[in-house]
Amino acid sequence: MRKGKAAVLASILLSATLQAGTGTDLAHTYSIVAYDSATGEFGAAVQSHYFKVADVIWAEPGVGVVATQSFVDFAYGPLGLAMMRLGKPADWALKGLLASDSTNQARQVAMIDRQGRVAVYTGEKCIEAAGHLSGKHYSCQANLMTKNTVCGAMAVAFEETRGSLAERMMAALEAAQREGGDIRGKQSAAMLVVSGTPTGQAWRDRIVDLRVDDSPEPLVELRRLLNLNKAYKMVDRGDELITEGKIDEAAKAYSEAAALTPGNVEISFWQAVTFVEQGQIEKALPIFKQVFAADPAWRDLVPRLVKSNLLKDDARLIERIISQ
Repeated sequence: MRKGKAAVLASILLSATLQAGTGTDLAHTYSIVAYDSATGEFGAAVQSHYFKVADVIWAEPGVGVVATQSFVDFAYGPLGLAMMRLGKPADWALKGLLASDSTNQARQVAMIDRQGRVAVYTGEKCIEAAGHLSGKHYSCQANLMTKNTVCGAMAVAFEETRGSLAERMMAALEAAQREGGDIRGKQSAAMLVVSGTPTGQAWRDRIVDLRVDDSPEPLVELRRLLNLNKAYKMVDRGDELITEGKIDEAAKAYSEAAALTPGNVEISFWQAVTFVEQGQIEKALPIFKQVFAADPAWRDLVPRLVKSNLLKDDARLIERIISQ
């Protein structure tokens, strides 16, 4: 009985929201939605010659993912997720949305549900070159492209790239751009990855949440941010390991983070601090020297770490560090 009421409520919400939407927002673009069956993660990534294209991708842990583009009705995102949350398959959710939308010929939408099932639609009024290409647990879609081979290039890159879901989607976006991309050029890009099993802690469930709203090279910037995101995830893990007293493991996490972001003084500083706590003073000092040369303010921070038990209360040690 409860499930029946929920379905009726979703139907009413769907009808009201679609009737209220203007359907005039433009986001001619290329995107990919994907599901990783090994981790349960859902992801979406997008690029467009349009401001703030991040608004067209939606994902919810343990539920699914949606990309809505071309002449956008943003309601497809939250309502698609709402129906999949109720257990409806992706194709059922998409058909319901399209049936309630009198201007669906101009829409381009892709969805994946919690079972990894893909549903995608490209309306006949989408501006050429427009189309989509789906594979196992993923879909690539594009409109207003330079040529009709963009989706194929994305699919090949996604399938052939190894690594995390985020890395594979990034490769797909870069392949689309190499193939010609949006006929108007480049402006914004975004990527979203959420966990397969919700923990109730949004900061843990949102694995990647990156957006480049306005840039002459949005994919170059998105790639840089993706590397930073990975590095700082390692730093966060290092911090957790320190609080658990696992100094050796923390040092490894910081070192991996530093290798990903050469010249990042924040990460290098904490890497050096961890080496000191390991007793590897000689290994830490050259790193401190590089950090202080880049920004002397970090030298002033060193004595403050004693009170927080992040460095030993050893005056000679502290003086040796800050003298670098």
